[in-house]
Amino acid sequence: MSFDFAARVERVEPSATLAISNKASELEADGVDVVDLSVGEPDFPTPENIVEAGKDAMDAGHTGYTPSNGIPDLRAAIAEKLRNDGIDAVSEEVIVTPGGKQALYETFQTLIDDGDEVVLLDPAWVSYEAMAKLSGGSLSRVDLAPYDFQLEPALDDLSEAVSDDTELLVVNSPSNPTGAVYSDAALEGVRDLAVEHDVTVISDEIYQEITYGVEPTSLGSLDGMSDRTVTINGFSKAYSMTGWRLGYVHAPESLISQAAKLHSHSVSCAVNFVQHAGLEAIENTDEAVVEMRDAFRERRDMLADLFEEHGVDVPIGDGAFYMMLPVDDDDQEWCAGAIEDAHVATVPGSAFGSPGYARISYAASEERLREAVERLAEHDYI
Repeated sequence: MSFDFAARVERVEPSATLAISNKASELEADGVDVVDLSVGEPDFPTPENIVEAGKDAMDAGHTGYTPSNGIPDLRAAIAEKLRNDGIDAVSEEVIVTPGGKQALYETFQTLIDDGDEVVLLDPAWVSYEAMAKLSGGSLSRVDLAPYDFQLEPALDDLSEAVSDDTELLVVNSPSNPTGAVYSDAALEGVRDLAVEHDVTVISDEIYQEITYGVEPTSLGSLDGMSDRTVTINGFSKAYSMTGWRLGYVHAPESLISQAAKLHSHSVSCAVNFVQHAGLEAIENTDEAVVEMRDAFRERRDMLADLFEEHGVDVPIGDGAFYMMLPVDDDDQEWCAGAIEDAHVATVPGSAFGSPGYARISYAASEERLREAVERLAEHDYI
């Protein structure tokens, strides 16, 4: 049988990060020792108190459906957290989702029609482009690579990209794939453009808890942004809960009421006992988050020093757990060679809109990070 596939699906490519991870898994299945630095997954176990809360919730019978938008206690806790970040939030403005990615998907599908313009800041996480295309949007991109991946010096470029025709601007700070944390001045520049051109802004804050010596500002807390910001966050990165699939979206209630229709007709609700585990994460896991963050910072600094010893200057971000390693112009060929020859898995920068780089995740042990650099050097990849 020959299938007639929907155009919206044929507009997108599979996730580049997962493709590299799949290649690493294939090599490992053949007995090859691969240092996989391709996936943004903390190597720490989920903190024990969260695991126990999930078990307790199952034992207590929390295994059925929940209200579609999430259990009331978790939505209230999320709203309180947002208020602590300076965002004027109430629980009625929150949808709890199966992962932050679902929160983003529902936002794009709710806001974007065919031909609507979406502005991305490159390098941008790979799924933003796919989500824009799936919703029928057109893309305008602003390259931050010439500015060491910082937004503030690129505000003039952003002002040329954003216009009255722009429907949505996506901001991710701390950033995947660069680790950049945008300054208040940069975010205020975003605010000014959004207000001037009546643009909705997605603020993807999934790495908010993973910063080093800086305090990230939530875009929705700025004057003039409360009624035009969609704040996305989740539990995967900060609490090492990737496989639990739990995230959330906060937005003005008018937008939430529309997104909730898509949510109810697709995923119904996030998993019941996982939501109870998420409540425990928000309320009682600060100490474990700090321990993981401190470990990531030590790895970042060690990795930067190792590359410097080999004469490679790598831009250092103040958040997340990624580095953009300068490589050959043909970054896809470089990454393919690195995994085949050195058995080190990385992601081509072109997948994020910035060719000439490879993204490295340092959510791996110091031992494996050292091994990766040694292998790359041994095979003349650095």
